[in-house]
Amino acid sequence: MTEGQRRSPGGPSGRPGHPTGGHAPSGRGADQLGVLLGRVARGDQDAYAALYDRTAGQVLGLVLSIVRDPAQSEEVTQEVLLDVWRSASRFDAELGSATAWMMTLAHRRAVDRVRSEQKAAEREMRAASSAVAYDEVAEAVEALLDRERVRRCLGSLTELQREAVTLAYYGGYTYREVAGLLGVAIGTVKTRMRDGLIRLRDCLGVDL
Repeated sequence: MTEGQRRSPGGPSGRPGHPTGGHAPSGRGADQLGVLLGRVARGDQDAYAALYDRTAGQVLGLVLSIVRDPAQSEEVTQEVLLDVWRSASRFDAELGSATAWMMTLAHRRAVDRVRSEQKAAEREMRAASSAVAYDEVAEAVEALLDRERVRRCLGSLTELQREAVTLAYYGGYTYREVAGLLGVAIGTVKTRMRDGLIRLRDCLGVDL
């Protein structure tokens, strides 16, 4: 996040890196964070910049311990810092320290991201189960057909279909991993793999 981004009226908009000096403030430092939050609540952009510099590392550390993925952790940290800018007026020093309030925001955001990723993975699994099961195609191919015939039928597929089916079946990669290897969207991989498997089934004469 640049100096200009931290001080913009719309709040933070850049992605934080891996800031240093992100140890947990205590004592007088914690009290100063409360003062800074009070100023941020009144729209003081300089106070926000100071608050960011003092807490971004700690926020990122907590988020990373939950989310694990570095890139996603940086995104979540950015969301937390934006929450701080937008909701600083909700901080109540009588209910706890500024650090505890910010860490609560960070924990909530991180858990939400993990749950969101889990739900996305579950949706992908349901979608995969409704497509042609390439494991069944593979078993039929191994039991009934020789390698040369399989090679010939694979050659009838488009390049993307052939690569997707080969990576998923012979390489054991997931849809997401295949998409990453081929540099295409997951939806594209699913469509190409489904079409490719249907074409293979027809070419091989496998009755599933």
